[in-house]
Amino acid sequence: MVLTPHPKEMSRLTGLSTQEIQKNRISTAIEFAQKKSVILLLKGAPSLIATPDGNVYINPTGNPGMATGGSGDVLTGIIAGLAAQNISPKNASIAGAYIHGYSGDIFSEVETQTSLIAGDLLRNLPNVLKKILP
Repeated sequence: MVLTPHPKEMSRLTGLSTQEIQKNRISTAIEFAQKKSVILLLKGAPSLIATPDGNVYINPTGNPGMATGGSGDVLTGIIAGLAAQNISPKNASIAGAYIHGYSGDIFSEVETQTSLIAGDLLRNLPNVLKKILP
């Protein structure tokens, strides 16, 4: 199972305050992933992917403009699309976070973070995939 909460959603899942989560993002993500035996993609700056084996991966892509309604739905769709291609949930989450963030980064270079909406991420995916795939 893969969960993709933002900090406020993570607060609801854990009972911790959003401030506590933000202060201890890595340890909170790892502990939750281990305790619940899930892949946890904690959205934010930076997004973290924690696994049940206690590892955490830090996504280097993305920008503040991506904190917009529907952006997480695009992320989930990317991860699900990768998983449907027989990519493991862990690798689909790591790659999905990277692709999602890179799409936002490329859009912000061409346009601006300020006007970014979820549909822009989706429309930009072909450009991102051309850049990262052989």
